[in-house]
Amino acid sequence: MFVRVKTTPNSPRKSVQIVESVRDGEKVKQRIVRYVGIAMDEQELKKMVELAEHIKSKIEHQHDPTLFGPEEMAQQAIKSKNMSKLNDEELNVNLKNLEEEQRAIVGIHEIYGKIYEELGFGNILKNTSSAEILKHIVMARIANPVSKRASVRQLEQDFGIQINLQGVDRMMDCLNQEAQQAIQDCAYNTAKELFGQKIDLIFFDATTLYFESFQEDEFKQNGYSKDLKFNQPQVLISLMVTKQGMPIGYQAFPGSTYEGHTLMPILEKVKANYQLDKVIFVGDSGILNSANLLALEQAKYEYIIGARLKNQKTEIKKKILDLNAYATYPENGQTRLTAIYLDEDHRLIVTHNASRAKKDAYDREKALNKLIEKLKKSKKCQAFISNYGYKKYLNFKGQSQISLNEKKLQEEAQWDGLHGIITNAKHLSPHELLEHYRGLWQVEESFRITKHDLKVRPIFHWTPERVKAHLALSFIAFCCVRHLEYRVALQYEKMSPEAIRQELIRIQSSILKDKNGQRYVIPSKASNHGLKIYQVMGLKYSTTPYKLISSKPKFHKP
Repeated sequence: MFVRVKTTPNSPRKSVQIVESVRDGEKVKQRIVRYVGIAMDEQELKKMVELAEHIKSKIEHQHDPTLFGPEEMAQQAIKSKNMSKLNDEELNVNLKNLEEEQRAIVGIHEIYGKIYEELGFGNILKNTSSAEILKHIVMARIANPVSKRASVRQLEQDFGIQINLQGVDRMMDCLNQEAQQAIQDCAYNTAKELFGQKIDLIFFDATTLYFESFQEDEFKQNGYSKDLKFNQPQVLISLMVTKQGMPIGYQAFPGSTYEGHTLMPILEKVKANYQLDKVIFVGDSGILNSANLLALEQAKYEYIIGARLKNQKTEIKKKILDLNAYATYPENGQTRLTAIYLDEDHRLIVTHNASRAKKDAYDREKALNKLIEKLKKSKKCQAFISNYGYKKYLNFKGQSQISLNEKKLQEEAQWDGLHGIITNAKHLSPHELLEHYRGLWQVEESFRITKHDLKVRPIFHWTPERVKAHLALSFIAFCCVRHLEYRVALQYEKMSPEAIRQELIRIQSSILKDKNGQRYVIPSKASNHGLKIYQVMGLKYSTTPYKLISSKPKFHKP
C-alpha cells in the first residue's frame, strides 16, 4: 500500500490517492483503496500527502489484531448496518404493522467514533466497560456538552445507548495521571505522524476555568479570572498546539497560579516526554518574564513572545516611538514595522497599524466618556474610581470635580497602533516572525472551541482528581473535533466545528418495530455536506433500510 500522486495534463490539479497492488491472474494491478483529495498547489499537495500517509498507516494497523480490535462500542444501529452488508436480503414488510420505537443519532458515533479510534483513544483504558463508557461520554460531549448526569440521559434518549451514572463515576476514576499522560501521548504522536514527523512550531497559551462553587481547596482557588468570575474558585489550564491547530498537550494548575509561571512546568514536561529538536515556542505577553526566557534558552529553544513595549528601557522606547524609522510591511499597506536589537541575540520587532491606532484611540475615548458620566452621578467620585485603570487620565479637584489630564492622554496616544514581539530566532526575517506570531489565533480559537463549543466550563466536579479527569475527557473531545475540522478543510472545504456537529446530528436513523418484535432501521437523508464528511472519513452513507440484528440495546451494569 502506498500514496500515489496523479497529475492532470495542462492543469495544476494533482490527485492524491492511497493505492495497493493486487494480482489479477499473471498481471499486477493497482487498486485505489482511498481517494484523499485534490491539491491545487505545492503547499496543498504537501498537506494532502501527509494526511494520506497518516490514513494509510491507520488502514494498515486496522488489520493488526494486536493494535486495533473489532468495533465493539458503536451504537446497535451502526453495528447492524455493517452486518447487513454481509447479507443483503430484500425486506418484505407490511408497513401497517410498523411503528417508530426510537430515533437515534448515528452521525456523531460513526464519524467522530472513527476519529476517536484512529487517534488511539480506544486503547487508553484497559477495563473494557470503562473504555466503552469513556467513548460514549466523549461522543455525547461533542454532540451536546452538558453534565455527566445529563449526558447519560442524552445517550439513552438520542443515541439508544444505556449506561448508568455509577459506571461513569468508575470511568472517571480510571482517568488517573497515567491515563492523562497516555491521552496526551496519543495527541502528540498523531500530530507528529500527521505532519511528517516534524513539529517546528508550538503555540502556547493559558486560560482559566471556573466552578459552580464558592469554596476553595488546594486546586480550586480564586485568582485572576479571564472569565471575570473573580469571586468563584477556578483552575488555570495551559495548552499547546501546532501551527495547524492540532493539540499536543495541556497542563492544569491551581487557580491562583500566575499565567507566566505555567511555561516552565510545561517545558519540563515536553523535554521529559517528547523528542523535539528544532522547535520555536510562540506565546503572548502573559508568559513574558526573564525566568521563562532564560529557561527557554537553556533548553536551546527559540521563541517568539509578545512584548510589553511600555516596560522597555528609555532608549528603546524612544526608538519604538520614532515612527520615521518604520518601513512599510509589504502584505499590508496600513502596517509598518521596525526591528530593534536589544542585544546581540535578541530582537524587538514592532509594528504600527493605522487602523489599530484609530481603534485604540476610539476605545479609550469611549471608555473615558462613559466613566466620566458615571462619576458625575457619584458624590465621592475619587473613591469610586480608586481601582479603575483610567484613573491616571483624570484630574480630581475635591470629591466631585473632574477633568481630563491632557498631558497623560497625549503620552498614551503615542502608543496607539503599536504592537511588538521579542525573539531570539536569528534565522527568521521580521516578516516571517510576524507571520508565526499571528498563528497564535490557533490556540486562541482552541480555547474558544473548548469553552464555547465543548463547554468545558463551568465545572461541576469538586475533588482535584475528578476535575483533572473532566479536563482529560474534554481534551479528548477537543482532539477529535480539531482533527476532523482539519481533515474536512483539507479534503473538502472549511467548516467550523459547530457546522460539522450540526451536519452529523442531522444524520439519524428511525428504529421501527413490528408486531413480532423485529426491529428495522431507516436511515435519514444526509445533506451534501454530510455525505462529504462521510467521504472524507472513507465511509459510505446509504439510506437503504435494514434489519436491527439485536433487539435490545446494550446495558452497562453497575
